[in-house]
Amino acid sequence: MAGTGCFFLPLRRALFAAALALLLAPAAAAAERPTILVFGDSLSTAYGFDRDEAWPVLLETRLDEADLPHRVTNVSRSGETTSGGTRRLPDALQEHEPEIVLLQLGGNDGLRGQPPERIRSNLARMIEQAHEADSQVLLIGIRIPPSYGRTYTEQFAAIYPELAEEHDLPVIPFLLDGVWDRDGMIQNDGVHPTAEAQPKIAERVWETLREMLDTAS
Repeated sequence: MAGTGCFFLPLRRALFAAALALLLAPAAAAAERPTILVFGDSLSTAYGFDRDEAWPVLLETRLDEADLPHRVTNVSRSGETTSGGTRRLPDALQEHEPEIVLLQLGGNDGLRGQPPERIRSNLARMIEQAHEADSQVLLIGIRIPPSYGRTYTEQFAAIYPELAEEHDLPVIPFLLDGVWDRDGMIQNDGVHPTAEAQPKIAERVWETLREMLDTAS
C-alpha cells in the first residue's frame, strides 16, 4: 500500500498544478491585454449616476465589439486638478503600464480661475510623463462657462489644440460637444453630464481612439 501512495502523490501534484493553471489563466490573459488608462476628473467618474453607465465603461464595450484586445482602466478622481495630476500620474503609469492615456483634466483649474499658462504647463508635464513611460496620449479638452469672461474662456479653450499641435497629439477639444446644450444631457449643477449623455460621450471618444488604434496597427 505504501507503494500505491507513492504512485498517487505525483499524480495529485500534477492535477493540482493543472487546476491552478486553469484558475490563473484568466488573470494572466487579462494582465496581457494592453491598457487604455482614463486619467481625468469627475467628468469621467460617473458623477451622479451608476458607475456602469459611465463613458469609460461604455468605451470598453466598444473595444470588445470591435474585437480589440484592449481593456480600459479608469483612475479618474472627482475634483482632480492638473497640479494633482502631475503628482499622481507617474504612479499610475508605473502600476498600469498603459499603451494609451486618455488625459482629461483642466476643468477644475478653469473653474477656479487658475492662470491658463499654469494649466497648460501642468498638462504639458503630464504629456511628457506619459511619453517617458512609452505611452501615447489622447488629449481631451473641456470648456468653461462664458461667465468667466471672453478673454479667459478663449485662452482656456486654446490650451488643448495648442498642446496637441506642439506635441503632435490627437485631441478632442471639447468632451461635451453636442451634449452640453441639449435637454436632459447636463445635471442640475450645470456642469456634469447625465447618464443619458454617456453613450454620446463614449462615441465621441471612440471615434478618435479608433483612429489611433488603426494607425498603430
